[in-house]
Amino acid sequence: MFKIITVEREYGAGGSLVAAELARHKGWQLLDQQLTCEIAKLAAVDEHAVARREEKCDPLLHRLAKVFWRGSYERSLPISDDKIFDADELVAHAQRVIEKKAQEGNCVIVGRGAPYILRERRDTFHVFVYGSRDQKIRRLIKLKMSEKDASEMVDTIDRERAAFVRKYFNAEWPCRRLYHLMLNSDNGIEQVTNTILTTMESLERQGKMEPPGQNAKLEPVRQPAG
Repeated sequence: MFKIITVEREYGAGGSLVAAELARHKGWQLLDQQLTCEIAKLAAVDEHAVARREEKCDPLLHRLAKVFWRGSYERSLPISDDKIFDADELVAHAQRVIEKKAQEGNCVIVGRGAPYILRERRDTFHVFVYGSRDQKIRRLIKLKMSEKDASEMVDTIDRERAAFVRKYFNAEWPCRRLYHLMLNSDNGIEQVTNTILTTMESLERQGKMEPPGQNAKLEPVRQPAG
């Protein structure tokens, strides 16, 4: 049986909404913003330090890590510079937290490299949610974002996420061979959610639970120095 669902997503495609619906239907724990809290506890830093990556490293890498980890929430949080927290630490701590949550099971994990970290687990169902540019912009505008900001972020954040994944996991983003399903959210969050649940149930009945990414040759997650 599947005990974990990972939901990776294009910016603005509603992946977090899909994850929330999946968690509600399954009665599982939703691990989205809570993962930021878990990372902060493990790293002994303030949550805002995790969210904003105030670090002494390449400025571009700082930006890549920031947008990959926080996505739509990053710009709403205050800046905290009381402790350096770099991208290497972020990814290594994320791996520890995600692996621990996976061992506990019954959870839906949003982004944070989970499809790469958990790619060899048989009990994990991997989904990628995407959408048309226009629909993603409309969805962000409904969340009170200006059209200018929505357009800019849709055009840039996914490119930055892709660069981050190439650096830390030696893979393209999205890495198609990692996912059981890649779904267009233009037709609605409910339809995407139902398709995921139906496909999971079908694979479970057939006993077809081989992880699609088990043979993917990706680099191991980097461990922080010291």
